[in-house]
Amino acid sequence: MNDIWRSLRSLPLWVQIWVVGILVPVNVLPFFLLDTRVGMAAALAALFVAATNGPLMWIYRGMNKVLSIPHLIAWGPLEIYLLMLLADSGFRAEAGALELGLAVLLVVINGISLAFDVMDSAKWVAGDRATPGLPPHSSS
Repeated sequence: MNDIWRSLRSLPLWVQIWVVGILVPVNVLPFFLLDTRVGMAAALAALFVAATNGPLMWIYRGMNKVLSIPHLIAWGPLEIYLLMLLADSGFRAEAGALELGLAVLLVVINGISLAFDVMDSAKWVAGDRATPGLPPHSSS
């Protein structure tokens, strides 16, 4: 746990704020709207990310670029689904303000994250396996 904390704290401050103060909280919000299509879909995506990134953080002992791959798997399809819902006038007419707001918020925040995730995944696939905050020999 100390290595994971050290790795997180070694990231630039704006990245720490982005992850802990924006990305994680926004992806917890769907659990408060499980009675909606957006809430259920986004909660399932968030559960997938948590279930995969938790063990990966443990294996790599921190904030390794490999963490971006589950984001692509879960949030890529979620983005498409949410954009399709938002484009559907029937959905927009029947959805409540909270569900619509959540859909827009998730599209924006996870869309920004996906832009970073594409770059980080490509770097990881290309061989950048270093875990920030740990000596190079300490990452898997």
